[in-house]
Amino acid sequence: MISKKITTPTVAVIGGGSWATALIKILSENDVKIKWWVRAKETVSYIKSFHHNPNYLSDIQINVKKVKVDNNITRVVDGADYVILAVPSAYLKATLEPITPQMLRGTSVVSAIKGLVAGENMLVSEYLEQKYFLDAEDILCIGGPCHSEEVALEKQSFLTVACEDYTNALKFAQLLNCRFVKTHCLTDIYGVECSAILKNIIAIASGIARGLNYGDNFQAVLVSNAMQEVKRFLDYTKPAHRDLNDSAYLGDLLVTCYSQFSRNRTFGNMIGRGYTVKSAQVEMNMVAEGYFGAKSIIDLNKKHEIDLPICKSVYHILYEKINPTIEFQILKSILR
Repeated sequence: MISKKITTPTVAVIGGGSWATALIKILSENDVKIKWWVRAKETVSYIKSFHHNPNYLSDIQINVKKVKVDNNITRVVDGADYVILAVPSAYLKATLEPITPQMLRGTSVVSAIKGLVAGENMLVSEYLEQKYFLDAEDILCIGGPCHSEEVALEKQSFLTVACEDYTNALKFAQLLNCRFVKTHCLTDIYGVECSAILKNIIAIASGIARGLNYGDNFQAVLVSNAMQEVKRFLDYTKPAHRDLNDSAYLGDLLVTCYSQFSRNRTFGNMIGRGYTVKSAQVEMNMVAEGYFGAKSIIDLNKKHEIDLPICKSVYHILYEKINPTIEFQILKSILR
């Protein structure tokens, strides 16, 4: 009897931020060939020399024998079984510009992005289908609840892998399972992507409330109303049998609204304390996806007119420069 040769999968990770770095750490725990695209040539050289990302999660040690770092995206994507996209949604189109549909043929593409594609108001999965002609079964997404900082600390974390093809979701999830990460799978990729966008906007609202000195009682009402907002949006735009109490929906919302590591909550807190949008962004030196998500969701909702009071309040504060104190006086009269 001739035994079949088991091939080690190759995974390409696109992005040099904290979430990309955390995914590199997770993948390095398993038998996976890893290629890592980082934009800046200087960062690539630093990682190769010192085995750390100098800009994000610098405590994570990179096994450079296993992880091949490169600033040439076409080289990184070439020959990969899975390509994980882990760049801010605002930069996705520019990042993928050198990549042609032919380069992704036969590859599964995994979105670790929690935002709509800038200028398109499309989910990443929709963009990949339309722009790169990928089949739905070859498009996956990674959801929470999980913060990269806790992955760096090797605290027990949970990830959701969603794909219309449940078998492909399971297959990829095995590459992420390790001693400090547990995964589970869903077929509701639309729901997981949308709820991830909405929870970032809501986390900004949660942060604004904290910055305005609202207490835990108000936070509880805000988050419970937010879950209803998520339900209304999903039920209207794509009805399905989904349990919103699942950790991919409710769990991800809770951790993003309450965790000290949540950049969207931190951003909102600064806005509530009187920072301008620009000054908060400069001081954080990280992208709060909810900032872009707020505009995208409100633009998208113009044709649906779904009742989204929390998302609208965040949009009014960030884009129409309404005073947070005044906006939250209006919002609290609506919440139940």
